[in-house]
Amino acid sequence: MDTHDLLPVGVVAKRSGFAASALRYYESQGLIHAHRNSGGQRRFERSVLRRLAFIRAAANVGLTLDEIRDELARLPENRTPTKADWQRITTHWRGRLDEQIAALEKLRDGLDSCIGCGCLSLKRCAISNPYDAAADDQGAPGAAYLPPLLRRPHKPA
Repeated sequence: MDTHDLLPVGVVAKRSGFAASALRYYESQGLIHAHRNSGGQRRFERSVLRRLAFIRAAANVGLTLDEIRDELARLPENRTPTKADWQRITTHWRGRLDEQIAALEKLRDGLDSCIGCGCLSLKRCAISNPYDAAADDQGAPGAAYLPPLLRRPHKPA
């Protein structure tokens, strides 16, 4: 490997828009890979920028780190992904995006009808779930009336 094609953390951070700490975290999670120079400093292959762009796009549309990891596992480790590689991934991603879009449309349509009714009462609103009353009916505390995809538990980093 030509060492001129290896980029230091600061360059990758600047070009990708991710903080250096995020790059270290993604490396620890196996999403990206870095080499170490003789001084122990991280050096990334240029192709990591494509993986980071994918991570950014996937996170922005709501994919979890586990989902992102599964999709990246389909990419080759030793070469830059080709158009065919990306098309295979987007086939898997399309179904997940369709689910996300349907859940967001359901949320949007529910908010429109709630706002349109004029009740302005959170005590009677079917979306707010006051006093967690829906836990008995839905088997899930909190925002039980949201589509399941939108009420996934948040996993802290």
